[in-house]
Amino acid sequence: MLYKRYKKEFAMLIGLVVALLFYFLNPLSLAPKAVAVLSIAFAMIIWWVLEAAPLAVVALVPIVLFPMLGIASVKEVTKSYSDSTIFLFMGGFFIALAIEKWNLHKRIALNIINLTGTNGDRIILGFILATCFLSLWLSNTATTMMMLPIAGSVIHVITKHHNPSGNIKNFSLVLMLSIAYASNFALGTIIGTPPNVAYVAHISERFDYIIGFTDWMLVFMPLTIVMIFSLYWVMVKWLYPNKITHSVEGKAYIVSELKGLGKMSLPEKRVLIVFCTTVFFWVTKDLINEFQKTIVLDDAMIAMAGGLSLFIISSGLSSAKAEASAKSEELVLVEEPVLSEEENENHNRLLEWTDTSKMAWGILLMFGGGIALAKALEDANLLQQLGAYIASFSSSNMLVMILVVTTLSVFLSEVMSNIAQVIVLAPVISSVAIALNMDPLSLGIPMTLGASVASMLPMGTPPNAIVFASGHVKIKDMMKTGFVLNIVCIIIITLFCWLLQPYFINLH
Repeated sequence: MLYKRYKKEFAMLIGLVVALLFYFLNPLSLAPKAVAVLSIAFAMIIWWVLEAAPLAVVALVPIVLFPMLGIASVKEVTKSYSDSTIFLFMGGFFIALAIEKWNLHKRIALNIINLTGTNGDRIILGFILATCFLSLWLSNTATTMMMLPIAGSVIHVITKHHNPSGNIKNFSLVLMLSIAYASNFALGTIIGTPPNVAYVAHISERFDYIIGFTDWMLVFMPLTIVMIFSLYWVMVKWLYPNKITHSVEGKAYIVSELKGLGKMSLPEKRVLIVFCTTVFFWVTKDLINEFQKTIVLDDAMIAMAGGLSLFIISSGLSSAKAEASAKSEELVLVEEPVLSEEENENHNRLLEWTDTSKMAWGILLMFGGGIALAKALEDANLLQQLGAYIASFSSSNMLVMILVVTTLSVFLSEVMSNIAQVIVLAPVISSVAIALNMDPLSLGIPMTLGASVASMLPMGTPPNAIVFASGHVKIKDMMKTGFVLNIVCIIIITLFCWLLQPYFINLH
């Protein structure tokens, strides 16, 4: 009882004691700077794993301790918190906020579901496709939260109107779990999951090699498609068949929701244009840079340009109407208004700064802290030493190494923040690959992909926690389903990264 009451305090104390013992005993006989860095790393990792403090708070520790212990100056440390990768994510967050504010996400999702049909299997497939598509561009946490109320409404309708032979329990369980897993499995873009962004930042920082948005998308979009349809088959055809046939009421609900949205409003159209333009430049950036050298485009630059434009472009609605439209509980959007000159002067922007109160600022700080820690570990030559040590016990067989790394990554991320995991492991895995004369990407990418697909426990990823809190999912069901999906994901990721990835993306 005492431990539960003071859980965070105990966690903080454990991290502090381990760090101090390692610092003063120095069991590895390291240089003073190296032992100091490693001690701080142990403390931060323990605090991250045990959730002694918010992840973003732990990420700020290097700003205090690195200068205090002579590891790096304040100026050197804080440079990590302004890395270009952080601004790539920030721009993506701005666009996600605008899409959510004007309910564009609901229109996209409902239209996809409307196309897939209304029997049990097809509704689930519709949600999987809609969720995965949105999560490729938006935060997987935000995507899950967007899709959850729609799923809840569909479950409510189907529960009242389904054929007697149908299994509504299986349908409800699979629909909720599919939202979380489809969000996690959206690995086809750099911004699809936080670990992708963290790893790309590491490769850029350590090897001065930029993995472009288009490069990543071309290689890993096929992997995402395979994983999404594997998810559908495992959940619907194998583990939890629902046998719910076509539902007239379910179809009517989807159609009524679409009608309720009405015609696409002016703000929606403008947000959609910004979103599509941003994606277009992400995809064609390399081609544009080849044809001209006047303006060299960069993924972070494009993301921030798209995000900032939302604060500049008018919504086309008067302030009062825009506020009513954005906050409507029924999500019924306003028809395009005819504004007078006086109203036009008082119009709203697509995004106001007050909207950013919903933004996940902590994720941005997490990246900064992770980059600062990784840089300090590398500067102290610790990662090279650790990599060489691990490599001495490792197999030179690439398939075996990829399987081991992927398996460890998937199951480790069940109990550890996947961002923190990639931030800590990426430098180590790179060093192991170098020591084994392998391309660092050959081990680093499966480790990164594995960190995003944890499916067994609510704390594995935020989407898992969100659907678990819905009340439709029990912990035993999540563990059973998640274990099967973990094994399936390990096999798919291992084979993909062994057979195909080296031919399309590598450092050599």
